[in-house]
Amino acid sequence: MILSARKKYLQVALNSTMEEAHAIISSLPASDRILIEAGTPLIKAYGAHSIRQLKSWYQEKVFMQTASQAVFGPQKFNVLSAANQMFAASSINRSPLQKTVQAAQSSFSPYIVADLKTMDRGDREAEIAAKNGASAAICLGEAPVETIDSFIRACESYKIDSMIDMMNVEYPLGVLRRLKKIPDVVIVHRGVDEEKFNKEKMVPLHEIRRIKGAYDVMISIAGGDTIREVQRAIFNDADIVVVWKEFYQSTANTGDLAEQFLKEIR
Repeated sequence: MILSARKKYLQVALNSTMEEAHAIISSLPASDRILIEAGTPLIKAYGAHSIRQLKSWYQEKVFMQTASQAVFGPQKFNVLSAANQMFAASSINRSPLQKTVQAAQSSFSPYIVADLKTMDRGDREAEIAAKNGASAAICLGEAPVETIDSFIRACESYKIDSMIDMMNVEYPLGVLRRLKKIPDVVIVHRGVDEEKFNKEKMVPLHEIRRIKGAYDVMISIAGGDTIREVQRAIFNDADIVVVWKEFYQSTANTGDLAEQFLKEIR
C-alpha cells in the first residue's frame, strides 16, 4: 500500500477540461497529503494519457515551488519570475540549488488516482492505469465479484493501490465479504446525480465504522464538498475526503481553499 494509514488526505477530483485541470494543479500547495484524481469524464474525454499528464504537471509544480523557495525563501512567489531568477542564480549557486530540488523530487512523488469506474476486465484496466502513471485505480463495487478480485490482484501486481467505489451499493460489507482479498481503500460515495436530484440523500457516513469494525482498511468519502461535510467525514474516521465542486473551475483562491481543507483534515 502506498498511502499511510497514519495520515488524513484530501483528494481533488478533476472532471472538466485539461486546461482547467492544469490551472487548478498550478494553484494547489505541494503536499504529500493531496491526492490528484483523474476523474472519469476527464479520462473519457482525453484518454488514459491524461493520467500521466496530471502527474507531470504536479511534479512540475513541486519542482518550481521547491526551487523558488531555495532562491527566495518560503514566501509566496510569481512562478515565471521565480523560474527566470532561479536559472540565473543557478550559475552562481548551482550545486546547493540542485541538491535542494533533487532532494524534494526524490522524497515526493505525486499520487494520482485514476477513476476508471471499472465494471469489467479488471486486470486490463488496472494495467492501463498503472502503465499511465497512476498510483491508484478505482473499480465499482457493483461489478461482478470476479472482476473486483481480478482488479485487486492486478493492482497488487502493478504495485498500485486498489480502490473499490461503493456508490449505489446498499450493503458494502456484503461485497467485501465475497472478495478473495480486501482492497487498499473502500470508497463510500454519494453520486453527483444523487445529490442533484435527491436532496434527502445523505453521504452514508455510518458505513465507515461498520466497515472499519470488520476490516483493517482505509475509507475514502466522496460526495461532500463543504468544510462542514469534510469535518463530519473526518469526525466519523474517514481517511480520505474527495472534493470536486469547489475545485471544478480554477479560481483565484483555489490554493487557499486547499490549505483550508488540509487544516480541517489533520
